[in-house]
Formats: sequence, structure tokens, C-alpha cells
Amino acid sequence: MFLRSALLSLSAVGAARELPKDEIKGAQLYDSGIKHANNVALKQESWAKHEAAGVYASEQYAEVAEFVACSNGTAKSGSDTFKCKNIDLYHFLSHSALGSTSGFGSSSWGWTSSTGREFVAIGQSDGTAFAEITSAGKLVYLGRLPQFSTPSNWREIRAHNDYMIIGSEASGHGIQIFDMTKLLKIDPAKPVTFTNKVGDGLVGHYNKLPSGRTHNVVTNPQSKYIYSVGAQPRTDACKSGIIFIDISTPSNPTNAGCASSDGYVHDAQCVFYKGPDTQYNGREICYGYNEDTLTIYDITDKKSPVVLSRTSYTGASYTHQGSLLDVNDQRYLLLDDEYDEYDKTGPGAAGNPITYIWDISSLKAPKQTGLYRSGAKGIDHNQYVANGFAYQSNYGTGFRVLDVSSIPKDPTGAGVKEVGFFDVYPEDDNVSGGGVIDFVGTWSSYALFKSGYILVNTMERGAFVLRKQAGAF
Repeated sequence: MFLRSALLSLSAVGAARELPKDEIKGAQLYDSGIKHANNVALKQESWAKHEAAGVYASEQYAEVAEFVACSNGTAKSGSDTFKCKNIDLYHFLSHSALGSTSGFGSSSWGWTSSTGREFVAIGQSDGTAFAEITSAGKLVYLGRLPQFSTPSNWREIRAHNDYMIIGSEASGHGIQIFDMTKLLKIDPAKPVTFTNKVGDGLVGHYNKLPSGRTHNVVTNPQSKYIYSVGAQPRTDACKSGIIFIDISTPSNPTNAGCASSDGYVHDAQCVFYKGPDTQYNGREICYGYNEDTLTIYDITDKKSPVVLSRTSYTGASYTHQGSLLDVNDQRYLLLDDEYDEYDKTGPGAAGNPITYIWDISSLKAPKQTGLYRSGAKGIDHNQYVANGFAYQSNYGTGFRVLDVSSIPKDPTGAGVKEVGFFDVYPEDDNVSGGGVIDFVGTWSSYALFKSGYILVNTMERGAFVLRKQAGAF
């Protein structure tokens, strides 16, 4: 049995500012796992409803093989009309066409070979599909890596140099380590289904998670470590915190310790510090998104990690994910809260995705300085930042691009502008208010290729290849 949003709201509507963690509510709802379990139940109820309606039968969604321009606010292909701004559609393939028998897309990430070829790993409920994006923007399916244990809608993927790191919420799954160079010589006419055997399909497999589950995987390609976060159960010694995994020998990944002192970590970004808090220069810092707080760790000493700060904020409902504004000048950070729109709390009460802006000049005293409120109606989910642009996958509102370059001069967010979007979920376009507050549409994207091509993974349909219009932003 789960509780509806009003019963779990923690904050009244008000100006967005940092706050100390509410220890009583935190213990009752977050540290106990009740809020997380409630969130999972709400998603599963929504997905069961959509599955019963047949929306995850991805073979019904036809390939879009021809270029479709965004013109006058729409991109029209067959019976579909996608709302858009400054972003064109180059190709679409369904999950079925990408080798999945059960569909349901989740995470995705990209990899560029030493010769400049561009590849993507596309999360699906029954494994990971691999494809190349050609110079013409076409998605060429090359094969797949099946799930290690059982299917799961939660599959998370990140790159660590030439390796793709893949985790899942499925019990017994562990973390798959896949060598992307295996894709370089595949004939697309003969897609390969890799095995889960180390030395064959996998270069390595980490099987020491408490129950084999991890909510997310985190990488720091400049280090020799990868990280599991949200590995259940919370009663384990690591308390679902950050688990450090040494992949110096990828075929034999080993446990190197964990950061457990702030309990469950939903997602994190771990980097070597470069920023104004000079006492930490060169140290390995993790920015943790910990359900009701932004928690900053110094994990340089893997046997003795330190929590530097733990800070909540007005409207905190479920601190989900975020990104540094600039990894080379770690002064600001963007944060998204997945349930503030659903729970109608704080700045997200009206149902427009909120991007919270943080000044992290002091790692021990971060300040929440402002926010950006999307003009669309929906829920925010995942984002990352590169070269002054934030790339967001916001469920039913689709793939969104924000120009965030003004934040160092104006951290209130007043200068942040949406410069492009492509709405991959036209099913809610005619809903009153312009969108649904539901877990539909896009889970993830990858927009960091030199070519400018963008991969957007959707739960229902499959994968879109997009690119911004020349000179648009």
C-alpha cells in the first residue's frame, strides 16, 4: 500500500532556499525507506496501467528513416506530430528493432572510438542494446548484452573510458563491465548477442553487491574506481550509500570500501576537485543526491570517506540527480527533484519542472541561490551539463536544452533560457495544462558527441537521433 502525494509533502510553497535537513521527517520518511518505496509503487502502478494499454509493445512504432525538420514548432512524421524548437529528427528505431523482446527504455550513454566513430548503449528492460550513429545520423543496430539475472525497468549505464558500466535494480544482477571496442568490427548485417561470461561478452562483472541490486552506477574516468549507489538493502553495512569498486583489473573488480554515513544515495557525480575551495584541490569529491539532501563527500581515502556537508532546501520532495555546471570550476551545481511536481511541493507545486541552482563555492556550506522553472508541464528526471548547456530528459516533456552560461554572473537563474527541445511524447500534448504529471516519455539522453547528434531513449517507443539546427544555439 502506498500513500498519495499530499500525505508525503514535506514543504510549503515558498522561495527556494537551502535548509538544514529535517531530522525527524528525514528519519520517518527517507532514512526509513518509506518515501522511496512509495515512489517505486507509484511508478509501478503507472507503468502497469500503460502496459495494460499496450504502449510498451514497441513494434507498433514505425521506423522514421527520413530526415524530419522542426518547422514552425513541430516535426511531422506519418501520423505523429512532435512539438519541437531548434532541434531536428534524423532517425528513430523502436526497442523491437533494437533487439528487445520486452521493450521499456531506461538509461543510455555514448562512447567515441579512437578514430571518431560514435556508439551508444541503450538500456532496455531485458538488457542493453548497442548501436552506431553514422555520419548521416542513422542508428545502426549492432547487437546486445542481455540482463545478467532477470528483467528490470531500472537499468543504468555510464562510460568509464572504453568500458560501459551497467547496473540494474534486478536482484542478482551485479554490475556488468563491457568493452565497447568489441563493437568496432561487427558487421551490422550480423548483430551479435553477447554472453554474460567474463572473457567472452564481458570484460568483468562485479558480483559483491549486498543483493546484486544497484539503483545507479557512477564513474570517474580519471580514477581507477567505479561506484554503486542505492544498493539495497538499507540494513547492509554500507546502508545503500556509495560503494567503491576498484577496476584496476577490470576482469577482477574488487570492493574498496564505502561511504555509509548519510545512508541511501540515489545518484552522485564523483570528480577530482577543481574549484574555489582550494583546500580540496586534487581530492576526489562526490556530490550526492540523497533523497532529501545534497550531500557532499570527500572520498579520497576510500577507507575513511568524510561527509563535508548535508543540505536540504525549500520544496525538497525527492532529491534525485544533478550536475556540476563546470567540472573545471566547481563553483555551481544544478539539481533536480523528481517528486516536487508530483507531490505539489515548493517551487514545483504548479507542475512545471524545476532546476535548482546551487553555489558550492564552499563545500561545507553550499547555498541554494535560485532556480529555473520550465514552461512545460511534467516531471524532471535526468540532466548533465557541458559547455554552458544543460541537457535534460524530463519524462513527458521530452528532451530539453537550457543555456545556463549566465549562472556564474547571475546565480538566481533569471538569465537561464530554454534554447531547444524535442517532445518525444506527443500523447499528452492535448491534455489540459499542456502535459501530464506522470512517468512517461524519455528516461535519458546523450548529447555529448562531437558530431552534434543526440540520442534520446524513451520508455515506450525506442531511440531517437536528433541534432540541433545550425546556428540555433
